[in-house]
Amino acid sequence: MQVNLSTIMLQAAPGGGPYMSIMLMVGMFAVMYFFMIRPQAKRAKEQKKFADSMNAGEYVITTAGIHGTIQRANEDGTLMIEISRGTFVKIERAAVSMEMTAAYRKKNDTSSAAVATK
Repeated sequence: MQVNLSTIMLQAAPGGGPYMSIMLMVGMFAVMYFFMIRPQAKRAKEQKKFADSMNAGEYVITTAGIHGTIQRANEDGTLMIEISRGTFVKIERAAVSMEMTAAYRKKNDTSSAAVATK
């Protein structure tokens, strides 16, 4: 039986061996951490800080799209918001949308600044 060098080379394991596969796995985990896990944890931390800093009298928008003014912040982690004159709703602090509330505040700050300059 004759063994050809080219057939041996074709049957050899591709890549750089076991170290290359370990490095590939570590690299994939690092990419997932920096592009998926870390930003999501950072956003959750900002949302919690926003929810804890809400006070009575602030205008907020919930994740369901309900607009209202905070009337009272309860000790059990809920807010009493007034959605129209005399109509109150009790919601969780986590139900207030940080992005929508910030966008509303930014929109009204620019429009009030434009009115003040006219």
